[in-house]
Amino acid sequence: MIMEQQNKPIILIVDDNPTNIKVLFNFLKESGFKVLVAKDGESTLSKLEEAEPDLIFLDVMMPGIDGFETCRRLKANEKTRDIPVIFMTALSETTDKIKGLSLGAVDYITKPFQQEEVLARANLHLKLRSLTLELETKNQQLQDFNNQLERQVDARTTELKNAQSQLVLSEKMSSLGQLVAGVAHEINNPVNFIYGNLKYASEYADSLLHLVELYQKYDSQMTVDEIEDWIDQIDLDFVKADLPKLLKSMQVGAERIREIVLSLRHFSRIDEADFKAVDIHEGINSTLMILHGRMKAKGDFQGIEISRDYGDIPLVQCYPGQLNQVFMNLLANAIDALEESEKTELEIRVKTEIFGDYIIISIADNGTGISSEVQAKLFDPFFTTKPIGKGTGLGLSIAHSIVVEKHQGSLQCISTSGEGTEFIIKIPCHIP
Repeated sequence: MIMEQQNKPIILIVDDNPTNIKVLFNFLKESGFKVLVAKDGESTLSKLEEAEPDLIFLDVMMPGIDGFETCRRLKANEKTRDIPVIFMTALSETTDKIKGLSLGAVDYITKPFQQEEVLARANLHLKLRSLTLELETKNQQLQDFNNQLERQVDARTTELKNAQSQLVLSEKMSSLGQLVAGVAHEINNPVNFIYGNLKYASEYADSLLHLVELYQKYDSQMTVDEIEDWIDQIDLDFVKADLPKLLKSMQVGAERIREIVLSLRHFSRIDEADFKAVDIHEGINSTLMILHGRMKAKGDFQGIEISRDYGDIPLVQCYPGQLNQVFMNLLANAIDALEESEKTELEIRVKTEIFGDYIIISIADNGTGISSEVQAKLFDPFFTTKPIGKGTGLGLSIAHSIVVEKHQGSLQCISTSGEGTEFIIKIPCHIP
């Protein structure tokens, strides 16, 4: 019960009739309330500057500011607008009750007062006010909790973004590692070829130079027989025939190195603007060149055949370095799939064509295929079917982002288990 509370609720009685005030004052005080009194609207507003009651009983008919105007001012003041007001009146007209309620009053009691009714109304609205204040407190606590949770979520999101950035960097470094390994493999053979032949080229050159020295001596003191003996010793006819071939093979090896380095530059586009018109086929060929070492037959691996079906397509406005990263990821994944395949013939098919204002690039393999369950998650960040340490699950997610977000295109996977996989890239010729 309210009268049993340690902190007594405060009730303000506003009435210009001393008898009414006395009756209510004594009854409410005996019921356990702390009671304040005001005789008109002006004194009510002044009293509220000093104390804040929990409930106001307000007479309608008063001299000066009547009850309706007093209520209107109470509700207009931010400090007092939430205090419940119960009108006291002898009026029974419905229009007056509606007017009072429209001004913000919560209830009416009519004169002469019934003590049980007054107590019931007071307890009801004090309880409602208490619940309202408690609800506001809980709402504020909930808001504070939500704000704290949002800050924690923001902090966690930042941490996750940083972690994702690290993983993206890891994926890029992994791709770079594949790139360097492929380049090293391709450069290794021609370099060894050149290095091995340089030994013989040096010997041939020394022999010829010595022959020249002999010719220089001949004029003064040496005989023709000595020169002839040396010519026989070095097998001059063989040197003359083999030296051009040797130098030619060195030239071929050097040219191979040049092609590999040029492909690397085309792939990375480090010397070109980020966004420009490029030949898509050049980027695909450069990527295939870099991955050539992985596709060659070696040991039990029979090698992968590359089929190119290039259409007559225009230069494409794009971010060539990023698009080459997409080609690298899709082709490397196709090689991974074929390395696990048991088919007798392994093939990757690359096809390009123009369709309206779009370029279509298809990269397909005849490997084991991808199940529908895996296809549904294929472009999700961190999803991977590779063993731990073999991939971060960001390659296809990044490829999808590059095609869709950076180039306003689409990346689609079509696959059937056991029948291979096809990735279809669709990008506009000119990005708006």
